Amino acid sequence: MPDRPEVTAVEIARLAGVGRAAVSNWRRRHADFPRPVGGTDSSPTFALDEVADWLRGQGKIAELPLLERVWQLLETLRDPAGHPAAPLLQAGAVLLLLHREPGRWPALAAEPDTRLATALPRALADVAGRTLGDGAAALRLPGLLGSTQLDLARLLAELASAAGAPGAYEQLLTRYAEANSRQLSPTPPEAAELLAAVAGVPATVLDPASGLGALLLALPSTTGRYGQDADQVTGALAALRLALHAPAAEPGPLPAEIRAGDALRADGYPGDTFEAVLCQPPYNERDWGHDELQFDTRWPGGLVPPRGESELAWVLHCLAHTRPGGLAALLLPPTVAGRRAGRRVRAELLRSGALRAVVALPAGAAPPYGVPLHLWVLRAPRPGDDFRQVLMLDASSASSASLAASPAAAETGEGGRDRVRWAELRRTVLDAWRAFDLAAREGLPLPEDRPGVHRTMAAIDLLDDETDLSPARHVPPASPVGGAAELAHLTGRLRELLGGLADPAALLPEPGADGSGVAGAGAADAAGAAAPGLSAVSVVSVVSVGELVRGGVLEVYSSGSGAPARPAGAGPAGTPVLTDQDLIAGNPPSAVLDTARPTGTTGTTGTTGTTGPAGATGAAGDVRIRPGDVLVPALGGGVARVVPPGSPLTGAALGRQLHLLRPDPAALDPDFLAGQLRSTASTRRAASHASTTARLDIRRVELPRLPLAEQRALGAAFAGLATFDTTLQQAAALARTLTQALTDALATGTLQPPKGS
Repeated sequence: MPDRPEVTAVEIARLAGVGRAAVSNWRRRHADFPRPVGGTDSSPTFALDEVADWLRGQGKIAELPLLERVWQLLETLRDPAGHPAAPLLQAGAVLLLLHREPGRWPALAAEPDTRLATALPRALADVAGRTLGDGAAALRLPGLLGSTQLDLARLLAELASAAGAPGAYEQLLTRYAEANSRQLSPTPPEAAELLAAVAGVPATVLDPASGLGALLLALPSTTGRYGQDADQVTGALAALRLALHAPAAEPGPLPAEIRAGDALRADGYPGDTFEAVLCQPPYNERDWGHDELQFDTRWPGGLVPPRGESELAWVLHCLAHTRPGGLAALLLPPTVAGRRAGRRVRAELLRSGALRAVVALPAGAAPPYGVPLHLWVLRAPRPGDDFRQVLMLDASSASSASLAASPAAAETGEGGRDRVRWAELRRTVLDAWRAFDLAAREGLPLPEDRPGVHRTMAAIDLLDDETDLSPARHVPPASPVGGAAELAHLTGRLRELLGGLADPAALLPEPGADGSGVAGAGAADAAGAAAPGLSAVSVVSVVSVGELVRGGVLEVYSSGSGAPARPAGAGPAGTPVLTDQDLIAGNPPSAVLDTARPTGTTGTTGTTGTTGPAGATGAAGDVRIRPGDVLVPALGGGVARVVPPGSPLTGAALGRQLHLLRPDPAALDPDFLAGQLRSTASTRRAASHASTTARLDIRRVELPRLPLAEQRALGAAFAGLATFDTTLQQAAALARTLTQALTDALATGTLQPPKGS
């Protein structure tokens, strides 16, 4: 392993809040850029301290972020032949000491390194043993620490002081999961909380594929939480995570345990049952143990899941560990509901009364984010329980705006991973499930069906040649959204928008009679081009954005990885965060500031042209959008928007990959600036290209030097064009919504075609 931290070009780009192509340019253009100290010709590594010094000298960062320094020390400690997460076990143990016994660290830190090297391991082993019990052995803590490990402990103490020990550990786990995304796909907290809410508050819970413990973490620390993971180190990380999120005053050993081993082949809890079992199992496993598990007692009636149905093997495993009357909830791919090979197992779950609900979730609810997963809810049958009804619930529409609830939101066409409307999704799922489950347990009348959302079906009605359990196959379609009144409202709104577009003169300035105009951003090849409604002027020179920054006329803030954010509605309200996709689509902020996560590294170009980490004075992480600002996505695309007074963007923080330009209105007109940034010549000349994307190098954008009066005249013309474009997009989105609603109404017979058509 290297004797000092090293970083790759990708990590250097993360530090500076730029793209990898920018790092390649620095290496070519700057003779003093640090030389590689390791790696390969195609993927060299550089000494972190040399890179940090160079970035500071160039004004690209003010100081290396604390989290980055911690991470690079962890990378230094990693054994290339060992587990990549092994150093995180030591880091977690240090944070556990800081969390459980915060008064112990100051005395240890005062010791000289020669004594601390043996005293700290004893302290870590002591607190781990009293907190985790027998599980502490899985941490494999060393008995002697080296200088790098002691440096790591001191930095972790700083990080815990800033973010809290649990928060610091979450930052490290997030970074680890991002770096190992092919091996790890953690269940997001919103999805974990949904499964936990479905389960209620059980006394004991099991997750047989616990990973980093997201599902167990969603339950209170007073619940007996048990898990299993095939990877021993990952299981130990999960155990530390649970311990760090438990109250420090809670006596140990804590009621939590993660055992190692493949749960299907080597069940860690043979014969044990729990009040609840929550699981997001691995998907599409061909080698899950089909041949050696032919006579396993977990298969009801000896019905072995087919080789290609590993997910159904996990369903039966979870059900076998659920005590009678207890609940099991699993996140599964939608194909499990309908694959022909699994029909017999699905039929058995229906006949036994175990399967109680199948819920279709929106795409983006959990990984893989492009797939709309299903939530299966089962209850282990009790003797004499003859309930044989299944709730079919289609909650997939929670990823897009509801037309009935918000026609304006529907016009924007929301959807995607960060667009899951968690508040609406939780309400839809929990209201339907709790009413159904209460009726099943208490013998009450079943809740009425809700077209388009849920339907209760007798199990026998689902038993056919396919036994397809997909909710979309069984939930009756909803009536046309909003009925006649809503359709009339949408029609009127569309007429209003089209009315403005019917007369372009209302939104677009007229071209000059002689075809002359003002040259745009690229004066050299745009001189003489027409600017609508303006007389010709002579552009004699241009000025770059970088020069305007140095002259104090303009401030530029680049968000880099952006403020830490979570989807709006996934928790308490907070400071809105604007994402690059919000800006491109013209939508209000779709996320809010996540105070539980650290502000990422952000490159900030202020009036001095320096950069600094979030949290420093004037850094991008602290910038809030205000009227008169100009917002541009870092990937370009011809989008640049001026924030008007009263805009919903006012006060929002910057999400990832955004530039905020703040002109001095006494010297630079915002609409003029935005128009120039939208021009093809400006974006083409200022683009830097990576292998698959083009990024806008905002400092290289050139503007014509014009008096303020002429800037304002051009700005007014640019603003008119922007209004026309926005109105056109709104009309197109509304037309699609109205067309679909009318199509549905005609198809269901609730609307009749005009007579004579």
